[in-house]
Amino acid sequence: MNTTTFDLPRRHALQRRDTLDWVFAALVLLGGAYAFSRYHASMDVYEKGILLCAMPSLIALGWFWKPLRLLCVAAGGATLLAIGLYAQQTDSFGADLAAGEKVFWLKYMLSSQSAILWMSLLFYMSTLFYWGGIFTGAGRNSVAEVVGSKLAWGGVLMALIGTLVRWYESHQIAPDIGHIPVSNLYEVFVLFCWMTTLFHLYYEARFATRSLGAYVMLVVSAAVSFLLWYTVARDAQEIQPLVPALQSWWMKIHVPANFVGYGCFALAAMVALAYLLKTAQTRSLWVGLVAMPVGVIALILAVRFGASLDAATVTGMDAWARKIAGVAVFLAIAVALRSRLTARLPDVVQLDDLMYKAIALGFAFFTIATILGAFWAAEAWGGYWSWDPKETWALIVWLNYAAWLHMRLMKGLRGAVSAWWALVGLLVTTFAFLGVNMFLSGLHSYGTL
Repeated sequence: MNTTTFDLPRRHALQRRDTLDWVFAALVLLGGAYAFSRYHASMDVYEKGILLCAMPSLIALGWFWKPLRLLCVAAGGATLLAIGLYAQQTDSFGADLAAGEKVFWLKYMLSSQSAILWMSLLFYMSTLFYWGGIFTGAGRNSVAEVVGSKLAWGGVLMALIGTLVRWYESHQIAPDIGHIPVSNLYEVFVLFCWMTTLFHLYYEARFATRSLGAYVMLVVSAAVSFLLWYTVARDAQEIQPLVPALQSWWMKIHVPANFVGYGCFALAAMVALAYLLKTAQTRSLWVGLVAMPVGVIALILAVRFGASLDAATVTGMDAWARKIAGVAVFLAIAVALRSRLTARLPDVVQLDDLMYKAIALGFAFFTIATILGAFWAAEAWGGYWSWDPKETWALIVWLNYAAWLHMRLMKGLRGAVSAWWALVGLLVTTFAFLGVNMFLSGLHSYGTL
């Protein structure tokens, strides 16, 4: 009796699968079998376990959200095409990457750097179309926003192709060089861009509105801008060997889990900005969104002119002052045009619910990532926690969102206070993610600027 009762939901779920669902499942299993048969010699037992668990997980995600099926198949097919093209250009060790760059499709589309540049262009264009939809569209979803959404999907596709091909390229350089591309700032910024966009696209479909794309894609475009600057300034696209502490299977699960959290927190912050523009008093917006950045600029200039600093520090402070000034100008325009920018947003209840769901999901994965990081630290440095600056700021981020969720679930926190909190949370998260690498040093300083 009990066995029959428990089997019914499972049978019902399987009966709802259509032909494309089973085709997708078969393709995933075939792809996993191909990866194992061809690359098992490069995998340790943990990596084989990760591959084994990844296949049913990917099938379940594709069944849960059907657009992922086409995305996965397209990314896998393009990656196999790139590998096939590289295989035609070989040297004494493996694929000759330099010779491969002379092949048209690799040079202009499918090499990792080309694909990531296409990702950058598509995300920029997506942002512009989403914003164009605000000013030109009517109704719930304008033509420009539909185009923006399609471009965002294209950007995610090219990011996945770039990531997978970069993984393959790293194994063609020399023995023991190959690694999953989540080891430095360049690689994790690509990860952040496509993960944040993918979460936005899911919630866009879930809530049946594209009007939030203009807000969410802003933070993605900002990340793309940093990525392009970092590429030019530091030749960051070059694949480097892993330092000893990163030569661990923990990295393969800790870093992606972390960036699920970062992506969700960024999404929640941009929804919070939309919520505030829609509901907050104009005076509080001018104070919180414009006066505060101007105050930070004033503080930077006071330190810059009131202290004896070396030329490099002065140049860096001036650059940051200009960046903050640009943000302040944008936010001032947003406040001035708030009625136009918020006319087509979902109602405040929906915005509040989306903000909560994003933070809850991000907090769950960030918690998992923090626990995994502790195990990794014990393996690499002999202790679970060392109060390294990165660890300390990870704890601050965790406590911030733990407090936000506690206040919501236990005290019914809603409205402008929760939105301001979520927006400030993005600043805290950004410093933990990027600021620690820039201004502090420690065991985690792998992606210095």
